[in-house]
Amino acid sequence: MTRKYLSFDIETAKILPQQTRDIHAFRPLGITCAAAVAQDQENPYLFYSKTASGAYAPRMTPEDMGRMIDFLLEQMAAGYTVLTHNGLGFDFDILAEETGRIVDCSAIALDHVDTMFHFFCCKGFAVSLNAAATALGIAKTEEAGGAIAPVLWLQGEHDRVLRYVANDCRMTLEIAVTSERKGRLKWVTKKGVTSELLLRDGWFKVKDAMKLGLPDISWLDNPWPREKFTGWLMNEP
Repeated sequence: MTRKYLSFDIETAKILPQQTRDIHAFRPLGITCAAAVAQDQENPYLFYSKTASGAYAPRMTPEDMGRMIDFLLEQMAAGYTVLTHNGLGFDFDILAEETGRIVDCSAIALDHVDTMFHFFCCKGFAVSLNAAATALGIAKTEEAGGAIAPVLWLQGEHDRVLRYVANDCRMTLEIAVTSERKGRLKWVTKKGVTSELLLRDGWFKVKDAMKLGLPDISWLDNPWPREKFTGWLMNEP
């Protein structure tokens, strides 16, 4: 299956307590910026808002976030497949809440490839981007780090945060494309062992991953239901 991917990622605005385990408990989170990286283009698309004086705004405005949604819809219509790692359970859920455009965000989410959700539907647990990157020998560039990105944005380190979110898009894209070409996603487990998920038919879009049978999760103490990721959607397939 040949696709032309457009990787997408957001950075949230709210500064959270250290060691926060459930970021959703602090919603609404706001969005400071976002990025998109096309598979066939070198330079990223960067999204943020500015104040009346031309300075970086503390958060993106609903209008600018709406234009970002329009951009994604336009790119999909032009033949790109939007790609994320946990975009279903996070990025598009947050974007829908911030803009009120739940129908459009649901449509994008269902028709895009979320590598983490595909993995979850197959295995019953989540895998981090870092775990997959480590297995492929890809070094994650810690320009900011998701947990401190809101702090850095507030402190005026806008370029640093924008580099970070763009690099996350590039990493997601590299992992997805490399894994699809090799027919398997490798990741390093918490025990330090490299494991793999076969991708005989490539990555599934969310709407197709949702149709996969439930894996055996009897060995997990507190397994997540799929509704953790899909509960916010409208017009599920």
